[in-house]
Amino acid sequence: EVQLVESGGGLAQPGGSLRLACAASGFIFRTSAMSWVRQAPGRGLEWVSTVTAYNSATYVDSVRGRFTISRDDVKNMLYLQMNNLKPEDTAVYYCRVGSFKGPGTQVTVSS
Repeated sequence: EVQLVESGGGLAQPGGSLRLACAASGFIFRTSAMSWVRQAPGRGLEWVSTVTAYNSATYVDSVRGRFTISRDDVKNMLYLQMNNLKPEDTAVYYCRVGSFKGPGTQVTVSS
């Protein structure tokens, strides 16, 4: 059974930083492309970033240069380092593999 559990969300001020983590189990993590997606209030799901099994990363334009995705294939963990946060980054962030995603973690950016 695929399980994904996100953590690390919270309240941050504009310009601040947060680091999200996702604990994964139930599938072969090291061979899987992993993604972060987010859903802002009243909006649909938005893809944020993907890291392939070969550690190649891609980002949506709005976060490129501010967010960094990474993975630990020993611990089966996915991370998202978010710097220079903006109010428009406010959303529930989900870790995703294939069609599976976790329950999400809330990120709120506000002064």
